[in-house]
Amino acid sequence: MGTVRPSSIPEASKISQEAHNDGHNQKELDAGALFVLKSKGSWIHCGYHLTTSIVAPALLSLPYAFTFLGWTAGTLCLVIGALVTFYSYNLISLVLEHHAHLGHRHLRFRDMAYDILGPNWGRYFVGPIQFMVCYGAVVACTLLGGQCIKAIYLLVEPNGTIKLYEFVIIFGCLMLILAQIPSFHSLRHINLISLALCLAYSACATAGSIYIGSSSKGPSKDYSVTGDSQSRVFGMFNAIAIIATTFGNGIIPEIQATIAPPVKGKMFKGLCVCYAVVTVTFFSVAISGYWAFGNQSEGLILSNFLDDGKPLVPKWFIFMTNMFTILQLSAVGVVYLQPTNEVLEQTFADPISKEFSPRNVIPRVIARSLSVIISTTIAAMLPFFGDINSVIGAFGFMPLDFVLPVVFFNLTFKPSKRSSIFWLNVTIAVVFSTLGLVAAIAAVRQIGLDAKTFKLFANV
Repeated sequence: MGTVRPSSIPEASKISQEAHNDGHNQKELDAGALFVLKSKGSWIHCGYHLTTSIVAPALLSLPYAFTFLGWTAGTLCLVIGALVTFYSYNLISLVLEHHAHLGHRHLRFRDMAYDILGPNWGRYFVGPIQFMVCYGAVVACTLLGGQCIKAIYLLVEPNGTIKLYEFVIIFGCLMLILAQIPSFHSLRHINLISLALCLAYSACATAGSIYIGSSSKGPSKDYSVTGDSQSRVFGMFNAIAIIATTFGNGIIPEIQATIAPPVKGKMFKGLCVCYAVVTVTFFSVAISGYWAFGNQSEGLILSNFLDDGKPLVPKWFIFMTNMFTILQLSAVGVVYLQPTNEVLEQTFADPISKEFSPRNVIPRVIARSLSVIISTTIAAMLPFFGDINSVIGAFGFMPLDFVLPVVFFNLTFKPSKRSSIFWLNVTIAVVFSTLGLVAAIAAVRQIGLDAKTFKLFANV
């Protein structure tokens, strides 16, 4: 037998103590934490959840963001977005690990804010903003899913008469089924498939852009930023909001809650998996799409694959790309339903009864079904929800993903005011608070400009 090194004993004791604390807290959990946020996953499962929540079809709008920024500023914003979010998500993870080691494992964003900033911040600021952002993401996924199904339909029936809201309802029915999956941890296999799907449609978008850009079918390449000076300034901030929202997550504590104790170091490995996929997908789609279409890049780069309804790539290729996108959108939508599911479970379920007892199953099915029906109705009614989502992103993702992580870290670890990390965190908080405010103003202005085209249940 080998001898046990003395230095390993305190570490083993720490792990044992952390596991004990988690086991003790498990007995006191409410139904939302107990049934939805089960702590059973590994770091690789965490990587699947992170990838699905960040690498979503919103990345197909990155070439459009570049049209307001140009090559240099666009690439720079993309790099800064990746570096700052990877850094801030790691800071949240460190804060969560620190509190877990002390015996206070936070399973929700609002729990962190409640403990670190005070009860009012958790109850009236972080909780509502997170709920708004996540439910807004569900509505946006449902709308985009309906638009992708409609795109496939128009390829088959160019003169078809089925309206957009009908396709949104079809996608909503898929969401209705997936929403019944009981816990966040239960989504791990779906999110592994989601990871493969996001790589697939990103590869298709990149290949399609390169094919069209290299042929005579594509538009003449113009990379100049158009519009008067006011439009350029507001467009730039709108583009920053698009990029920030694309990198946005808003559910880091809930994802870390799915990890089995001890949690130390596991989130970092999960983030490395996620950002390897982010690097491959975000940069390939943004650069190839903008290279191929320049300032003609549309809000969804797949729209550029059609010219006046005529496909510039084979129809089967557009069909396949849209299918990959639709399937991953359903996974993304279900991931962002988890905070809503957790609140519903906390409200209507009984933690003393078994998870699959009639007492808990019946309220769960009814509440989750109503939640999806409401989000689908909003998506069908408001096909211009993308403009509204820009405001939600500016008001929501900026504070949740860029500002609060550095504030939590400074308040928890109290680094010296002479240290570089303290001033780096303060700089990030100030800069992104300002950007969030200006981006929100730019998004509201865009809603004002587009208001004349708004119509309930419009067939856009």
